[in-house]
Amino acid sequence: MELESVAANVVNCAFEIHRELGPGLLESVYERLLADALERRGMFVLRQVPITVNIRGLHFEVGFRADLLVDEKLLVELKAVESNAAVHKRQVLTYLRLMNLPLGLLINFGCATFKEGVCRVVNNYEKSAALDAPVAQSSD
Repeated sequence: MELESVAANVVNCAFEIHRELGPGLLESVYERLLADALERRGMFVLRQVPITVNIRGLHFEVGFRADLLVDEKLLVELKAVESNAAVHKRQVLTYLRLMNLPLGLLINFGCATFKEGVCRVVNNYEKSAALDAPVAQSSD
């Protein structure tokens, strides 16, 4: 499946979950629900993926954990807080750079509306018209 199709499926599933449940649950609940919904659509989903990082000659076996890695090509970072902060987008962009991935989604289930809580984050990737959500772009 193409990257944009994967991203569209993730956004659609997350929207359905947000519409049904709204904000107020723990991030881990949304994570499990979203992973299950994606798997039911035939997608391969890994949860809490430990990511090895090598920086300045130092090796970190678990530099961070990716909330979801979908079809081995899309990073999904989940939040369940009242509003997105700029640091959340920077966090996703850093993860994308370290994983050498072009696209990630930041999905915050804690926002009052789904539109407020979803954001595409790109790393040297051309934005597609397929998803018209706010974008955080690498300045490199």
